[in-house]
Amino acid sequence: MNRRPVTSSNISSVGFEMTDEEGLIGTLEIEFRNGHVYQYAGVPELEYMALIGAGSVGRYFNRHIKDVFEEERIS
Repeated sequence: MNRRPVTSSNISSVGFEMTDEEGLIGTLEIEFRNGHVYQYAGVPELEYMALIGAGSVGRYFNRHIKDVFEEERIS
């Protein structure tokens, strides 16, 4: 999955890949500055757009993504 860099003290880059036929739900991939990469399943595209457009990417992640969507550490 291609990720784009973001400005954040904790998050290095963010990617999104559609997983449904309607193109509304997908997998969100987050690379943290410590090198760990996590994927979050069932994320609406609107959440991804809000995340990358947020004034604080880390704060948005903590409030709207973390512990809300199923996560899997991939590296």
